[in-house]
Amino acid sequence: MGKSRGSLNCSPVLALLRGRVPGQVVIQYTDRCNATCPQCGMRVTASFPRSKLDTGAAKRIIDAAAAKGVQALSFTGGEPLLFAEELIGLLKYAGEAGIPYLRTGTNGFLFMHADSQAFSGRVHRLAEQLAGTPLRNFWISLDSADPSLHERMRGLPGVIKGIEKALPIFHEYGIYPAANLGINRNLGGENEKFTPGQAEQDPEEYRLQVRQALRKFYRFILNLGFTMVNACYPMSMESQGEAGLSAVYGANSVDQVIRFSPGEKLLLFQALFDVIPEYRQVIRIFTPRSSLYALMRQYQGNANYGKPCRGGRDFFYVDAKDGCTYPCGYRGHENLGRFWDLDLRRCNTGDACRKCDWECFRDPSELFGPVLDFFRSPWHLAAGFMKDREYGRVWREDLLYYKKCDFFNGRKPFSSSPKWSNKNA
Repeated sequence: MGKSRGSLNCSPVLALLRGRVPGQVVIQYTDRCNATCPQCGMRVTASFPRSKLDTGAAKRIIDAAAAKGVQALSFTGGEPLLFAEELIGLLKYAGEAGIPYLRTGTNGFLFMHADSQAFSGRVHRLAEQLAGTPLRNFWISLDSADPSLHERMRGLPGVIKGIEKALPIFHEYGIYPAANLGINRNLGGENEKFTPGQAEQDPEEYRLQVRQALRKFYRFILNLGFTMVNACYPMSMESQGEAGLSAVYGANSVDQVIRFSPGEKLLLFQALFDVIPEYRQVIRIFTPRSSLYALMRQYQGNANYGKPCRGGRDFFYVDAKDGCTYPCGYRGHENLGRFWDLDLRRCNTGDACRKCDWECFRDPSELFGPVLDFFRSPWHLAAGFMKDREYGRVWREDLLYYKKCDFFNGRKPFSSSPKWSNKNA
């Protein structure tokens, strides 16, 4: 059927003229995993019935997404590459349907045993297969600047050495993976863990410690050979009931390593906001500072600051357990049914939502918000920027940086990304 499946697609500009943003769908293809990450409820040691979407159902979702004008599709897990052949087939199918922005990633388990004779051939085959699809972005999750601590958290011994050996192979095939940082207390390493209660006792020291940990992490991934990085904001479980959330997506945990108080989160976001400009010239950093700025204002007490999430309007999450659609992975009490039955023109679920910090939907919502304001009325946009000039400045810097980075095309190299050396630290 080829691109005819996407024949009803509307252009992003037309969507903006209608008060919508280019749509995205996150498909959890499976909740099966083979890693032991304490910060994730889907870790292999967690006891619950495991699920995987039927391939036919996944293709039906893809067909519906293309017909409804969805521009971005992400396949997540669990661990998606446990079903690599099926995933590669679905990526090709989605590309043929006309969906331009396709993404997936891995915990890196395939990069273990880097010294084995089979390693190089295995990585070459995977890179070649992925390069044969229209995949735009491929991420590899990393949790700490300390290799041994990361490997213990994940239960994947030797994986860091394997990632370092695998990255040049991926680059040969025109794939430039992104390091996906899940912010946690072990970010800086064994001797630099973020201690609960420390933020309240000495906020400035805590913020300084987080800055140093982030710098250490960025240097670490540069040395490994990454040219792109993203950050996953921490989702603290204790705050979800108060906010009216009910997580359907299992990428959360009650483990202390991922639980942060509101005061700690404010300092984390401030530190990330501070450090990002130091590294933007040497690695593509997807995290928009305008989104961090809005989060900082919210955690400073302005709960309605920033642009509301487009989850349930233009962005949707499909869960592996029931195959149903949700406004996002953390609004599990709002089952929207099968994606192919949704009329996206009528989707406007509830009040403006700022209940969670899930970057997958929050970051693009913040970035597209001022664009929607412009299409609504240039004067509306100007008034918003006049009201908070700092936000306007940061958002414009984000936009220019995104353009410089070719909007984070993971199929192109980043020419300004030299190999990091200790003398640059």
